[in-house]
Amino acid sequence: MRLLFLGDMCGRTGRTAVFNRLPGLIRDLKLDFVIVNGENAAGGFGITEDILTETLDAGADVVTTGNHVWDQREAIAFADRQDRFLRPANYPAGTPGRGSNLYIARNGARVLVANIMGRVFMHPDLDDPFGAGESILAACPLGEQADAIVFDFHAEATSEKICFGHFVDGRASLVVGTHTHVPTADCQILNGGTAYMSDAGMCGDYDSSLGMEKEEPINRFISRMPKGRFEAASGPATICGVGVEISDRTGLAEKIAPLRIGPRLSETVPEFWR
Repeated sequence: MRLLFLGDMCGRTGRTAVFNRLPGLIRDLKLDFVIVNGENAAGGFGITEDILTETLDAGADVVTTGNHVWDQREAIAFADRQDRFLRPANYPAGTPGRGSNLYIARNGARVLVANIMGRVFMHPDLDDPFGAGESILAACPLGEQADAIVFDFHAEATSEKICFGHFVDGRASLVVGTHTHVPTADCQILNGGTAYMSDAGMCGDYDSSLGMEKEEPINRFISRMPKGRFEAASGPATICGVGVEISDRTGLAEKIAPLRIGPRLSETVPEFWR
C-alpha cells in the first residue's frame, strides 16, 4: 500500500498548495491513502468545515489536527458528524469528535488512523498519550481488524515522539510527528517494522516563522511585548510530508522517505515512487 502523510497545512497559501497539487500526486504516484494534518489551515489557527470539505475533495482520506483543533469554534459543532476529521484521542472522555477511526483505502485495505497529542512542553493536563495509544491498538490490532495503522503524534518534544514510536514498534505501520512545522531528517524503519519520522514539516510558506509572518515573532523575542497579532505568511508554499510503502502481508513498513515540493526547500519525492 502506498500511503502519503502531509504535515500541517498553514494558512491560505498552504492549503491552496495542497488543494492544487494533491489530486495530481494521487494520480501520478498511484497513492492508496492520504492523510493531511489541517489544524493550522484557517489563517494558522484551526480549521473550518468548508476547509475540511475542500481538503477531502482534493483527495485526502482523513484530516488530523492537534492543539489548535478548537481555535475555530465551529469545529466543536462539526466534529461529531464528520467521521474523516480527527482530534487528539487523549482529550478527556466526552470531548466532541473522535480520536481514531477505521477507513478503507483505494486498494481496499482497512487503515486505522489515530491522532494523539503529546504532553511535554504542551498540555500536561491531557490523558496519557501512551495509554491512549495502547487502548487504540488493543481495540483494533494490526493484522486483525486493521491492515495498516498510522499515528499522527502531535507534540513538541522529539524525545516524546521517538519514545512513542518505539512503544508501538511492530504494532503500527507509521508513527509521524507533527506540530513543529520543520521537516526532520530521521525517516527510518524501526527494529520492529514501524516507519517513523519525528516531524513531517508543514505545508506553507517557509519564508516565515513556522508559517507566520516573521515580523511579530521576531518582535516578541526581542521586546517580549506584542505589537500585533500573528498572521499566516502568504508567500509561495512548499508541501512537506512523508511517503511510506506498507506491506500488504504484514501491515508493517517496507520503505519510507520524505516528500517536499515547492520553491523554498530542496525538492524530493520518494525514489521508490518515481
